[in-house]
Amino acid sequence: MKCLLDSCTFLWIISDAKELSPTARELFTDPDNEILLSVVSVWELSVKQGLGRLSLPNPIDRFLVEQRERHGIAMLSLHERAVLHLHKLPKLHRDPFDRMLICQAIEHDCLLLTPDPLMTQYPIRTRW
Repeated sequence: MKCLLDSCTFLWIISDAKELSPTARELFTDPDNEILLSVVSVWELSVKQGLGRLSLPNPIDRFLVEQRERHGIAMLSLHERAVLHLHKLPKLHRDPFDRMLICQAIEHDCLLLTPDPLMTQYPIRTRW
């Protein structure tokens, strides 16, 4: 199964944070699952770091690559076909990064690992 990580889920996984649910941890550690981090999350985390809302121990370009490789997380690029789902989404969630993750989950048939209750209202599979 393809599992797409919400940005916060990625941060909690790499730091083994207590906020990470047992279900999300189990799905992440299952060797049969392909774990994906979207370039959209990289964009979001880069913006947050630039605004001073995210502190990282190393420059973000090095940090993200190192953490993805250390934890066996593949990168998911953003393609036009995913973006074209955006206009079809109901206006339940205002966060543009989360809305694009929803589009990618639809396009790539991914399970989205997220604690965000708003994202569960979209026509995608989610777990937490």
